[in-house]
Amino acid sequence: MEVGADDPRTATDERDCALRALDVKAGAAAPRPTWSGRLDFVLASVGYAVGLGNVWRFPYLCYSSGGGAFLIPYLTMVLLCGIPLLFMEFAIGQYTRLGPVHALAKICPLLKGVGLATVVISFVFSTYYNVLMSWALYYLFNSFGGTLPWKSCNNTWNVVGNCSSGFPGNATHLKSASQQFFDHRLLEKTNGIEEAGGIRWELFGYLIIAWVIVYLCIFKGVKSTGKVVYFTAVFPYFILFALLINNLQLPGAKNGILFFVTPVWSKLFEVKVWVKASAQVFNSIGIAFGSMISMASYNKFNNNILRDALIVSVTNSFTSILAGFVIFSAIGYMAHIHNLPVDNIATDGPGLVFVVYPEVLSTMPISQLWAPLFFLMLLCLGLDSQFATVDVAVAFLKDEFGAKILPFLKREELLTLAVCVFCFALGIPHITKGGIYVFQLMDHYTAVVSLVLLAFFEVIAVCWIFGVRRLSLMIKKMQGKTPNIYFRVCWMLLSPLLVLCILISSLVQYTPVHYGKYTYPVWAELLGWCVSLVSIVWIPLGAVHEICSNKGSFLQRLQTAMTPTIDLDAEDPLPEKQNVDTQASETLFTSGV
Repeated sequence: MEVGADDPRTATDERDCALRALDVKAGAAAPRPTWSGRLDFVLASVGYAVGLGNVWRFPYLCYSSGGGAFLIPYLTMVLLCGIPLLFMEFAIGQYTRLGPVHALAKICPLLKGVGLATVVISFVFSTYYNVLMSWALYYLFNSFGGTLPWKSCNNTWNVVGNCSSGFPGNATHLKSASQQFFDHRLLEKTNGIEEAGGIRWELFGYLIIAWVIVYLCIFKGVKSTGKVVYFTAVFPYFILFALLINNLQLPGAKNGILFFVTPVWSKLFEVKVWVKASAQVFNSIGIAFGSMISMASYNKFNNNILRDALIVSVTNSFTSILAGFVIFSAIGYMAHIHNLPVDNIATDGPGLVFVVYPEVLSTMPISQLWAPLFFLMLLCLGLDSQFATVDVAVAFLKDEFGAKILPFLKREELLTLAVCVFCFALGIPHITKGGIYVFQLMDHYTAVVSLVLLAFFEVIAVCWIFGVRRLSLMIKKMQGKTPNIYFRVCWMLLSPLLVLCILISSLVQYTPVHYGKYTYPVWAELLGWCVSLVSIVWIPLGAVHEICSNKGSFLQRLQTAMTPTIDLDAEDPLPEKQNVDTQASETLFTSGV
């Protein structure tokens, strides 16, 4: 079919050519790269959204929140917050062709600190998330022996008189062989965060391997990442479906599935269940991490982001529910063979996939085949999410300080290497003998507390201050039509109010973090809040800086700070080229704060 002069694809090509010409004329760096194809972007987004949280955090939250009672608030939050806010982030990234820092600074200068907050929270997240990859690698390499080492109590790390070859249940002091392998072999766990212990040198080595893998997959930017995700985003589904088919044939699987889908209705009236559901939606889809804005910024101007947002959201929720069936069918099987109630099987934190499922695998026929495949699947799930969070930090440094950093480092690959090495160093406390307590503390205050706060301010900045009318106009220029009433109502009313209610409820009904029966000391709680504030503090700092930088009375300064600087008049707006020297003078982050 011949493309006419008025076709949006022609306009987009002319726009990209104009951008390249401006960059060459100005002597700037190469223009922002784009995905090799639309499928690259979709797979990268799906790979980022679908991660270990789908097979670890989601089933555990279902288990601890009354089974099916968690599914109701979870699906409600997906429909009213997850899909609309993902569509919103895709629109911001694709329209501006900027990373989250500069894009949100142009959308709402008053809350420009939200952009940096998303970068910081992604950076903090990446420092401890890769620790899960080191655990997966440890289990992977230990699953190639003649017998799985977590199958029996006849090992040097087992505690004599306190080990059971199966799950003993919650009413006894005994621990399963799988639990003892996790506690005493993998972690060599101490009694609390007060006892840091030494470094687990085996995990230290596996953490290095995990970061080497991440670096090799992202050091060439979207061109290399877009190819890697063809495997890492697709392979886990083959394993999940294979495990589900296998598990459904096991005795007791039906009881586990019924526990998963049957609601405990009284749980629906507990605010903490709704808070956990919202945090899971934001954490799983990637809302407020900045990664979705960053990845969408590499799209062509007229890419169909509505279609992509629906694909990513539906695939993510489908994967969580699929993993729920896989995990709970396995839990039902374990409950059957050990003659226990289903609610006596699961453990706290990441133990669901690193304790319960390894025990299940050890009882399956051909366990030496299933175990390596399962942990390879975990590795693939985690790597996709890690790619995106690290890329947010790299993209920010490159866009903001590239003119100063890259000449010193000579090549862009060295900047990525520096970020990976720094993140690795910050992850070392998690691989000490008391590292599991550090991990649980960081995960709670980053993936729950900080994320809900950050999502609230992002929604306020875009939906209420920037406004649904302007957001709809941006989408109309890219897609050719205005978003339907469902999205406009969600952006205008439902998403902000839901996030606000959850934020207030979570603060009013705050309960200290815990790991199993272990209660954290006060100083650790304060440290957790400091971790949370590391990202959130940039929001008020950015607002104060913006108001002080403007001229006039306070109301005039405030009005100026709430006025977007993005161009909404042009039919096909040419995004400002990525000249870091020009942008540096416009942002909070190079202005002395």
